[in-house]
Amino acid sequence: MNTRILPTSFNYYEPRTIDEALKLLSELSPEVRILAGGTDLIVKMKARQVEPKNIINIKRIEGLRYITEEKGKIKIGALATWRDLEKSWQISKKIPALFDAISVMGSVQVRSMATIAGNLCNASPAADSAPPLLVHGAIVKASSIRGTREIPLDKFFLSPGKTILMPDEIVVEIEIPVPPQRSSSAFLKLSRTAMDLAKASAAAYLEVEDGKVVDAKIALGAVAPRPVRSLSAEAELIGKPATEETFSLASRQVVKDISPIDDIRSTASYRKKVSPILVEDALKLAFSRIRGELG
Repeated sequence: MNTRILPTSFNYYEPRTIDEALKLLSELSPEVRILAGGTDLIVKMKARQVEPKNIINIKRIEGLRYITEEKGKIKIGALATWRDLEKSWQISKKIPALFDAISVMGSVQVRSMATIAGNLCNASPAADSAPPLLVHGAIVKASSIRGTREIPLDKFFLSPGKTILMPDEIVVEIEIPVPPQRSSSAFLKLSRTAMDLAKASAAAYLEVEDGKVVDAKIALGAVAPRPVRSLSAEAELIGKPATEETFSLASRQVVKDISPIDDIRSTASYRKKVSPILVEDALKLAFSRIRGELG
């Protein structure tokens, strides 16, 4: 690999099978990084934010780039790109919040390279994929030489840049339950430009029967050390009439579950102010989709 543009040298590996990759991970961890899309890792290496001694490029492993639906689950392979998701009818029709996130995730060039698994593993509090996948109850499947385990996404993030993954584990699949009828979701974010990192973001999932909310999930990004569910807002929704008044009252509860900070993109006070607004608007959009008013 040509490393002239990078400020450090490293050992480079390019396995052709998942078993070969897992064996390498076991032997080289913890001084190893996985390269998939590379849109985050290469940037960090150029900036000397990370200086791995070993890099395992998994892009040539067959069988990890897919989006399928079986037995009530949508399964996304670890090498599926954002562009793959953008073209998937399963995502656009059944996981609308994730499709919303795709529309504000970088340029076409970035979406063609970046993987959704990499976006999650980067563990940025502002990751666009996290709130939509949280409200849809996604499961992360991680493999090592010991086997494969399933990790609920709401247990996956620990702190900025850190996940629950062990050093010798690799994400192989993301699994999303197919939502029932009379349900929908939405994702919104505030940023300086459409393709910039979020100042704040929110996703909402609603399931409605006979005019009442029977299930609801709310998740926010860029307003806490990790992407976070708002259980307080969810509790105010379930069992209540699906009305704008309910959505407004519930959205005010999100401030109990967030802990925003000041940084180069925004201030804590601004994030605290706009989070309820984002949640309320996402709830309204999800409900309008249930009623068939919007695609």
